[in-house]
Amino acid sequence: MCVTACVITGCASGVPHTIVPDYNQRGIRLIAMVPVDNKTNVKQASQLLREEILEKLYFKGYPRIPLDMIDEKLTTDCGWNVEANGEFNLPIEIVGKRLGVDAVMYCTLLEWKTSFVGVYAPTTVSVSLELKDARTGATLWSSRYSVVDRHYDFTKKRLELKACQSYEPAIREIVDETLSSLPDGPDSVGDTSPEKSFWKLW
Repeated sequence: MCVTACVITGCASGVPHTIVPDYNQRGIRLIAMVPVDNKTNVKQASQLLREEILEKLYFKGYPRIPLDMIDEKLTTDCGWNVEANGEFNLPIEIVGKRLGVDAVMYCTLLEWKTSFVGVYAPTTVSVSLELKDARTGATLWSSRYSVVDRHYDFTKKRLELKACQSYEPAIREIVDETLSSLPDGPDSVGDTSPEKSFWKLW
């Protein structure tokens, strides 16, 4: 029954995703956006993607937990070196306990590339997201999405410029599309006030 509910929800949204049927009863409030697992060779892409996801979660009603605070706690309390380590593989139970959050958002940057074929240059960005319960490690929600932006021009230099300019909009589109299927958090954007800031909640 759980699998059926997830499949139905995924088809209804237009963007493939899975979600537990009782998500709204789980009391998910604080979500930690841990470092991106970057499968590409573009280092700056990870930070851009991570910041976009954090911002989108905030506008969906989840308190913003500063990324530098998360990284500091992972380094000092868990022995994780954000700069040196690649794939984020710390046990989720430890991460949840140290950060004091309800859930942990994992993100994998699968593709970030442009292929040049004559006057044609498609730019591809592909991302997968997974939200896990910080106590049990169970997957609460997941989604995956790709964007292909096609460019045409007569010189490679102009194609490279167009490709470079398309990466940031592609990331925004991916984040918007994937997180549209994640239910809003307990604090709606319209009800955001200083009293509901992160520092008052955590």
